[in-house]
Amino acid sequence: MLGTKQLYIRLRKQIFDALDPAAIANITRSQLASQIENAIDMLIDNENASVSSVVRKEFVSSLTDELIGLGPLQRLMDDESITDIMVNGPDSVYIERNGLMETAPISFIDEAQLLAIAKRIAGRVGRRVDEASPTCDARLEDGSRVNIVIPPIAIDGTSISIRKFKKQSIDLGKLCEFGAMSPEMAQLLMVASRCRLNILISGGTGSGKTTMLNALSQFISEKERIITIEDAAELKMQQPHVVRLETRTAGIENTGLINQRDLVINSLRMRPDRIIVGECRGPEAFEMLQAMNTGHDGSMSTLHANTPRDAMARVESMVMMANNNLPLEAIRRTIVSAVDLVIQISRLHDGSRKVMSITEVIGLEGNNVVMEEIFRFQPNYQQAEDNKIRGNFVTAGLMQRSVLVEKAKFFGLEDKLMSAFRAGEASQ
Repeated sequence: MLGTKQLYIRLRKQIFDALDPAAIANITRSQLASQIENAIDMLIDNENASVSSVVRKEFVSSLTDELIGLGPLQRLMDDESITDIMVNGPDSVYIERNGLMETAPISFIDEAQLLAIAKRIAGRVGRRVDEASPTCDARLEDGSRVNIVIPPIAIDGTSISIRKFKKQSIDLGKLCEFGAMSPEMAQLLMVASRCRLNILISGGTGSGKTTMLNALSQFISEKERIITIEDAAELKMQQPHVVRLETRTAGIENTGLINQRDLVINSLRMRPDRIIVGECRGPEAFEMLQAMNTGHDGSMSTLHANTPRDAMARVESMVMMANNNLPLEAIRRTIVSAVDLVIQISRLHDGSRKVMSITEVIGLEGNNVVMEEIFRFQPNYQQAEDNKIRGNFVTAGLMQRSVLVEKAKFFGLEDKLMSAFRAGEASQ
């Protein structure tokens, strides 16, 4: 008597051998499922196997997902509570739910099935993954971001990492409800976005940088022309006048590469009011700073760093990638004249995401970048019964030479800005 898994593998092979790929492309999912159901019933009867209706439905669903979906990954993609999917090989799949990692209740039949699904994912978005090009970074049809690495680069089997696309954008109000920041911080950030401050959002992988960037972008005027530049498009602008640009990898003949630096340079010729770079990670930082310094106030970007001061050092390093002949003092002067605000976000060990700091870049004193922390998260280190991290968002107020105050006056938002600090100080 065959076990359930062995029976499924056997039925799968028989159905796949008999399938016409061209016919599948011309029918709907429900039609395909109906045909597979009939085939499975017939094959099970031929096997004289005792299989419940629940298991038969699982067979139909699994085969349908594999033929026109993402195979075993499809049920994870359909689960809206899952934010990340990480495949480390046929028998090693993990998910992130509510900020915490857990083992996924799925597996692949073998490496061949996993590799076939990886190639299908890449092929659907016009990318390829094979021995000549064993890595792939792409965007799925629903906006989810996917990274694929196949053997021999991935030693233990094909690796797939999917950052799922959220159907509903999260605004600053939702972030306050989640405890990521205080209402006073949200009001400050609203004013900063409306007043066209140049903002960097700093944090680790999965900390919520893109979510914050989307939330800030909601306060950009509809009269402004926005150009977004990304490796894989994730930003969701609400404004009507948006041009979205996405990088392109090199083709088979190693030609046609368009990187972020190329797009930033090109965007300056497109008459932008604001330039938003999804993530600065290389030489494009130099052009981004130049744009911020030459009339494109209100530009925003994200980067990977652990603290606001680390973010400044990271920008220095990225500028040096573009032009290593510039003296360090000139680079720092360019940075402090371009960047107004650094928002530091972290994912804490309890799975929560917090805005750890909102810091203003004041200027240079000698060779040192002067930064002033406006708000910060001050954790309470007493152990809570539910192991959740708690604390308070505190403020030291604004400095008199703050560019935020000056711009708030110019845009008529000074009262809204100062009310955030009065409320913040009252709550401490």
